[in-house]
Amino acid sequence: MITIENLYRTFSTPSGKVSALHDIVLQVQKGQFVTFIGPSGCGKSTLLKIIAGLDSHYEGKVELNGKPIIGPGIDKGVIFQEPRLFPWFTVEKNIAANLSLRSPVVRKRVAELIELVRLKGFEHAYPRELSGGMAQRVAIARALLRKPDVLLLDEPFGALDAFTRTHMQEVLLEIWERNRTTMLFVTHDLDEAVFLGERVVIMNPRPGHIRNVIGIDLPYPRKRNTPSFQEFRSLVLNEFEKVESPLIDEGAGI
Repeated sequence: MITIENLYRTFSTPSGKVSALHDIVLQVQKGQFVTFIGPSGCGKSTLLKIIAGLDSHYEGKVELNGKPIIGPGIDKGVIFQEPRLFPWFTVEKNIAANLSLRSPVVRKRVAELIELVRLKGFEHAYPRELSGGMAQRVAIARALLRKPDVLLLDEPFGALDAFTRTHMQEVLLEIWERNRTTMLFVTHDLDEAVFLGERVVIMNPRPGHIRNVIGIDLPYPRKRNTPSFQEFRSLVLNEFEKVESPLIDEGAGI
């Protein structure tokens, strides 16, 4: 379980201090899939970095399974918009990262993950030989290697074309349903947020704070063209339209 209470994060800029996160309060139960949506600069990425242990300059309480998050660790997997693969490594070596494939345990785990992300037959391919969606699947497999308690995804499908993006959403849900790893997923795509999430967290711009959390009471697999999906989409859209866009874009991407 992830527990966040009274979380504040402030950055110093040439024009003064910018409040990126203001009084964030949120709980995520083990095994939940939670999506985050909000305008640029509302602090979505900053929140993920704090949970990942990549940013410790904050005020408030952030805990994973009852323990304060004080830095990166194998209990947290992170996936960025770019796959960030090693170009000189094959698919299986990229997944193994700094672990040796000579180990039977590692080799077995890598083989399981290659099967899980539907890359069987591409074990010895290099990143330059992969499509964008395939490269992102390698990144997902690498993040799952050590069986983390939580997987943090910062717009992982943002650079993909619409067809590949839809396919990757289905792949990710298949992985989640099989492993029940807690997933926190940042997106700018409202359909994606509703399609993936059990809960959608809607954030206001600076100072970034949670405007509302909407539960998506729909079974998986979901179909976008059903009346029930459109009903929840309209519910989230109506709430999102109440969010005020920042007048200036200073600090966007924070």
